[in-house]
Amino acid sequence: MSYALLDRLFKLQANGTSVKSEIIAGMTTFAAMSYILVVNPGILGLSGMPVAGLITVTALAACLGSLLMAIMTNYPVALAPGMGLNAFFTFTICMGREVPWDAALGIVFWNGVLFLLLTLTGVRTKIAESVPPSLKVGVQCGIGLFIAFIGLKNAGLVVDNPATFVSLGDLSDPAVLLAFAGILLTIVVVMRNITGGILLSIIVLSIIGAFIPIENGFLTQHPDSVFGLPDPISDTFFAMDIWYPIEHFSQTWDLIFALMFVNMFDTIGTLIGVSRRANLLNDEGRLPKIGSAMTADASASVVGAALGTSPVTSYVESAAGVSAGGRTGLTAIVTALCFLFALFLTPLMKVIPLMATTPALIMVGILMMDSIRQLDFDDLGALATASVALLAMPLTFSISEGIALGFITYVVTMAGSGRYKQVSKLTYVLALVFLLRYIFNLK
Repeated sequence: MSYALLDRLFKLQANGTSVKSEIIAGMTTFAAMSYILVVNPGILGLSGMPVAGLITVTALAACLGSLLMAIMTNYPVALAPGMGLNAFFTFTICMGREVPWDAALGIVFWNGVLFLLLTLTGVRTKIAESVPPSLKVGVQCGIGLFIAFIGLKNAGLVVDNPATFVSLGDLSDPAVLLAFAGILLTIVVVMRNITGGILLSIIVLSIIGAFIPIENGFLTQHPDSVFGLPDPISDTFFAMDIWYPIEHFSQTWDLIFALMFVNMFDTIGTLIGVSRRANLLNDEGRLPKIGSAMTADASASVVGAALGTSPVTSYVESAAGVSAGGRTGLTAIVTALCFLFALFLTPLMKVIPLMATTPALIMVGILMMDSIRQLDFDDLGALATASVALLAMPLTFSISEGIALGFITYVVTMAGSGRYKQVSKLTYVLALVFLLRYIFNLK
């Protein structure tokens, strides 16, 4: 493909970039977010999904989602199955509510369809404006704590205790000690702004694990080969039960809403943050094609459900590519191609142990806590709303419960302080619905 054609398709000169810069940026974005190839299958596998093929599903979902964003918006934003959303899928829907994984994929499908309809009709904007900032902060930080808690649990650093509920794990266990060292390593490499730092820590821990003996060999099993064909996805491809959410609407409506809520604000925050770095915002501080970007995001979730994964969303790691010079959709296309090429390293990815991926979960959780500084600590109502939401998620092991309790707390504190007129009608309705769900135990 000639440079002139690429320039015409992606408006490279108009955006002050070049093919070389876009290729480097795309590879940089991939390096920053490629950890999802091993982390996502590890989380989804706990839901009961067939493990074989989940690496392929994750890569294909990331590839197709990134292509959709590039084609529909020409923005340098890559997509993949979202962290937090995959935890919601496994721990809240499948394990918490005991929903079969194929039915959970049906919930993901309808979440994407609803998200798409709300975007196309403009209702999404009204919903986004009606949600208080304190609740947005509480949800994002709560998901961060939830993901970090899962990482600590999977690493064996936190274990159950009948007296105190949780306690410190056995640090004399080599695997647990390796995970703890990995957490510290990951924090350091991210602090030093090393591109692909999370992936680098996974690789280092996996190599060390190859020398740590366990009962059946080594912590990191030796791969049969370095390169190989990707696993088939026949076990999950179009395995979603799209009728389950309709047939069990009273048990699934809040899960669909919670998924949409988290996906919506995660996407908006990511798009605005990445676009600000890429100087894509207009004079009013708005993203010109945010409707198209949200449409691409919602469509990617529908495609992801058909492939067999949790919701697909925009990745904040795209900022790494933007920092490397990415300005157009060509960056996202390069990232998409990198995900395809990575599939031929499946034999290596399959031997990466759980202990090597847990620091990635904890690091992502830490980074999500960044939004806490947006909270108005002088407003007790806002502080209470955010605190209830962010504490409820890890302590109840449910993102949806944190959202529900956050809505109720916000309405009660605003009404109690005499500021009830500042609460939108939609927020009142949602808080009442959640309250009635608890009163009548509608789960």
